[in-house]
Amino acid sequence: MKKKIAVLPGDGIGPEVTKQGIKVLEVIAERFGHDFEYEYASVGAVAIEESGDPLPEKTVDVCMNSDAILFGAIGDPKYDNDPSAKIRPEQGLLRLRKALKLYANIRPVKTYASLLNRSPLKRERIEGTDLVIYRELAGGIYFGEKGRSEDEKSAYDHCTYSVEEIERISKMAFEAAESRRKKLTLIDKANVLETSRLWRQTVQAISENYPDVEVEYLFVDNAAMQLILRPNKFDVILTENMFGDIISDESSVITGSIGLLPSASIGEEISLFEPIHGSYPQVAGKDLANPIATILSMGMMLEHFGLYEEAELINTNIDFMIGKELVTQDLNSRNFVSCSKVGDILSLLLDLNVSDVQFENMFEGKLPVI
Repeated sequence: MKKKIAVLPGDGIGPEVTKQGIKVLEVIAERFGHDFEYEYASVGAVAIEESGDPLPEKTVDVCMNSDAILFGAIGDPKYDNDPSAKIRPEQGLLRLRKALKLYANIRPVKTYASLLNRSPLKRERIEGTDLVIYRELAGGIYFGEKGRSEDEKSAYDHCTYSVEEIERISKMAFEAAESRRKKLTLIDKANVLETSRLWRQTVQAISENYPDVEVEYLFVDNAAMQLILRPNKFDVILTENMFGDIISDESSVITGSIGLLPSASIGEEISLFEPIHGSYPQVAGKDLANPIATILSMGMMLEHFGLYEEAELINTNIDFMIGKELVTQDLNSRNFVSCSKVGDILSLLLDLNVSDVQFENMFEGKLPVI
């Protein structure tokens, strides 16, 4: 298979984790006979420094002429600490989502047996957690009309949804639930918001076409509590843009590190794959970042291409590495491997049968031996 991939490393740790993703993807290409062509482009704070624009037109062109996009991270403290800044790195990502018509954000969340003690939540609450969040990405309050009054003493952000927008992602979520454990939870605020009532009404109508799927309805405040109290009881979560942004970030604490969570943003023609973590500028350039979320996002990209065997091979070997506690500093501050070493080890494993690998002295900087 031949595919062209746009690579947008972005800010902070983005270039480091993206580099490891490409390293692994090259091994997959070699092993399975694929041809992946990469074209790099700037976005976010680095693009502002280069051109004054967080999303240059050249970057949009690169993305539009690709089969998929691998995205690193976006954000810089320089802009976070300046509320008056008119141009911000995050504007680049929002504009990119709009330009590419990305309408569905998919975020899997699962726990690993060897990392259960890394989570701030009790083992019995999180053990066996395996859920996926379907977040509507193109509508709602983030893309609604917004502004301030002439006297600057009031502001507004409008939240708008259409039945068509809700139906499009709801069908995806129901189909996912059918192939998983046949349970879907809609998160809304239908007791207060008219848009949420439209969501609930639309989902209720669609559910009639999926009689095997159990549907649960939760208000977002209750859902936020239940996600901490019983995360292993969820299967597929469906929700609107802002609620999905908050809930999916909340879910990251379940695994013990936000560096383990991948995502896919599905568009009408082109899709984007990225870790859910931010740019983490505190460790940028120190080879300490966790690249697993990026590599898992790349696995989701392979699934999107229909390369299920390749994606499963990556997932299996990541499970194996984590089981051996070959993890980065965010998961084990005493015995850890570097960001680049994760890419090296995984690349080697993808060329081998894991049963043939002996792990010795890994924390002294050595690779596995056969």
